[in-house]
Amino acid sequence: MEQNKLSKNKTVGDYALKSKIGESSNSLSTVWKAEHLSSGDVVAVKQVYVEKLNKHLKSCLDCELNFLSSVNHPNIIRLFDAFQAENCIFLVVEFCAGGNLSSYIRLHGRVPEQTARKFLQQLGAGLEILNSHHIIHRDLKPENILLSGLDDDVMLKIADFGLSCTLYPGNYAEKVCGSPLYMAPEVLQFQRYDEKVDMWSVGAILFELLNGYPPFSGRNNVQLVRNINSCKHLPFSQLIVPALHPDCVDMCLKLLSANTVDRLSFNEFYHHRFLRRNSAILRAPFHIP
Repeated sequence: MEQNKLSKNKTVGDYALKSKIGESSNSLSTVWKAEHLSSGDVVAVKQVYVEKLNKHLKSCLDCELNFLSSVNHPNIIRLFDAFQAENCIFLVVEFCAGGNLSSYIRLHGRVPEQTARKFLQQLGAGLEILNSHHIIHRDLKPENILLSGLDDDVMLKIADFGLSCTLYPGNYAEKVCGSPLYMAPEVLQFQRYDEKVDMWSVGAILFELLNGYPPFSGRNNVQLVRNINSCKHLPFSQLIVPALHPDCVDMCLKLLSANTVDRLSFNEFYHHRFLRRNSAILRAPFHIP
């Protein structure tokens, strides 16, 4: 089903598509705000254009469907339904009224360290589930981190598993995929990689939360890799450095280690001192100041 057809007939399955709220950069999928026809429940519907998917992306879609259909966790986007219609697969997931983390950062700029820590604690709680299922996301970035709302009970949700795959301990992947500003240097350099690529992405997200901008940039991927490899000190804003707790800086440095041996593993990240402080709110919603 093509988008121009949907503009004339906005009902698919049991859902009425109301408005487009997102589209993948490679035009392989579109996300719609929708309503269930009988209950009126508001949901998000991800429309995947199957005919555009290569073998690798079809495998990723299978991983996404299998994983999301098997989990129910407050920090992972909830899958309600999935069905096929007219050469498309539709994934019906919970609608997050708070938008994504990228929009939040653009609107508010850098966040206080305490807020960043609470975000990372919730992100870690979701990633614990991925880790237990031997799933690597491979596209963790602010655009794929959703917020349940903008009120006092914000819950962070890991979303868009369209590049995910199963990877067991001791094994490696080789497919280059992800978003360059959040991709680990080993992926950018076409090297094989393991689950630590997600830890690099988490480090980039933490850095951007604290500073309001990503840790590395470049005119192209070659320049980006060169900037990463030549970096002696992370480009923290001098406005925030004096107020950052040493545990926060330590986590950032160890997540954004270009040397994978020195980079935090998931378990080291999850049990790091920076996250263990105020750990009682690990799974609890929180207020964003």
